[in-house]
Amino acid sequence: MQSLGKASGPAQDKKITLKASTLSLAVMVTVFLVAVVFAANENDVIGWIVALVSLGWLMLAAFLVFGLRRGAQKMSDQIKSATASMAPRADAQVETVVIDEYTRTRDLKLDHSFKIVQVQVGVIKEHRDQPGDAARGMVDRAVETIEITAHNARQMMKPSGGSQPLSGEVID
Repeated sequence: MQSLGKASGPAQDKKITLKASTLSLAVMVTVFLVAVVFAANENDVIGWIVALVSLGWLMLAAFLVFGLRRGAQKMSDQIKSATASMAPRADAQVETVVIDEYTRTRDLKLDHSFKIVQVQVGVIKEHRDQPGDAARGMVDRAVETIEITAHNARQMMKPSGGSQPLSGEVID
């Protein structure tokens, strides 16, 4: 079966564009020729100035029409090229990445736990060679903080149903 209506689409739009650009160039050529004829008949400086101005407008219109036509053709070629290069990608299997909020939160907590351990290692290094009970107490508290943090981090990594996290004084 054939359609009874007019065809519309890219081919129809192109014909309309070609007709409009051809019509505009024809009008500009006519204006230029009329200006030249009047200038030749009158043999007046003003007439020739009008003829030169109309020639300038004709050249500008021709430049725009042909330049835009060439640019539109290049753009069309680039779009076709990009579409052709995207076709194999569209056929490939797309993997969906599911971001689990629990896993992300757990990873952030584990990262924080490792940072606590690094800070406490620095405290131990700073106070281990110092004499006195105060330095010994700082090392003991740092070791206790590392133990608590490591235990809690291991509990976060275990499946649910593990024992409760240890509690105690954590020194940052």
